[in-house]
Amino acid sequence: MCEILVLYHSRHGSVAEMARRIARGVEEVPGCSACIRTVPPVSPVCEAVADSIPDAGPPYASHDDLRRCAGLALGSPTRFGNMAAELKYFLDGTSDLWLSGTLIGKPAAVFTSTSSLHGGQESTLLTMMLPLLHHGMLILGLPYSEAELIQTTAGGTPYGPSHFAGADNRNPFTEEEQRLCLALGRRLAQTAQRLTGHSPALNSA
Repeated sequence: MCEILVLYHSRHGSVAEMARRIARGVEEVPGCSACIRTVPPVSPVCEAVADSIPDAGPPYASHDDLRRCAGLALGSPTRFGNMAAELKYFLDGTSDLWLSGTLIGKPAAVFTSTSSLHGGQESTLLTMMLPLLHHGMLILGLPYSEAELIQTTAGGTPYGPSHFAGADNRNPFTEEEQRLCLALGRRLAQTAQRLTGHSPALNSA
């Protein structure tokens, strides 16, 4: 089984919903499974000690999740055009994985949600790629063969799926946004299969 880690931080639920849809796309690919994880909050005063399992939602991510996965989808809301501090804090603590080269050659992709239509979706996605590149990961976007990239009037970029949540974070997901999340999950899973040699097509050749 080829496992894809879907790792995210979500405050109002939109990024969490994107994570679930990307995971669904991963699991549409035979032989692939999705592992959904989140990260704990960061205290503005001092480092808070959080339980290893949150009160609700998926478990918090560990370095073992990153070691085990064949690919990574990384999601965050935008914070002034950048990823949320919670996700950045987790990534800043992965020096041991960088030193060992654990993530080198694994495919990775990014996704985000914003309250305003031009609230920094593309800059957030691009800056999320930077630590992944330092880890030696192979960055995947969405090709324009996905027709929804042309048709969308809300979220959706070639750098990764996005969602326009609205000022009250209640905008429903458009058909295009949903399909692009699924498409990214499938593309990430299929790429991981090819890179690891777990592709059914390769194994039957």
